[in-house]
Amino acid sequence: MKALEIKDLPVEELKKRLQEEEENLSNLRFQLATSQLESPIKVRTVRRDIARLQTVLNQKLKAQQPETKKS
Repeated sequence: MKALEIKDLPVEELKKRLQEEEENLSNLRFQLATSQLESPIKVRTVRRDIARLQTVLNQKLKAQQPETKKS
């Protein structure tokens, strides 16, 4: 998943994809533990996708919050 693709998604879609990727990571870890996973690199790529999704989601949520004045 490309970073540019993620940035164009709305907040609700980001939350949905984040949940899907976390479930996918859980399944991959289970397969890795039972030696059914062909390529362990898939775990790394999914973890990085999750990190990208979380970063963009946090940026969008922070941008939506009203700015508070610092005294």
